[in-house]
Amino acid sequence: MDKRLLDILCCPVSKRPLRPLTATERDQLNGAIRAGSVDTVAGEKVAEPITEGLITTDGQLVYRVEDGIPVMLPEAGIGTLQLSGFAPETGRA
Repeated sequence: MDKRLLDILCCPVSKRPLRPLTATERDQLNGAIRAGSVDTVAGEKVAEPITEGLITTDGQLVYRVEDGIPVMLPEAGIGTLQLSGFAPETGRA
């Protein structure tokens, strides 16, 4: 993702900055999605694994990136508290 775009994006809910989801975080999230245990903030089941995502710097919300375009709808966010064993790398800038 373009660094300039990432610098201006923020979470529409918390207004926190975002960073790219790491491969480890993506794999953890996709494992939970495949297990059928992940819902969006709106309560809809997440059916498709993600290939790219953005996560808030506090590690609380993930937003899907589809074809290079961030899906920044508040209701489409994925809360990480529902993910058992999810360990966001919050020390990253």
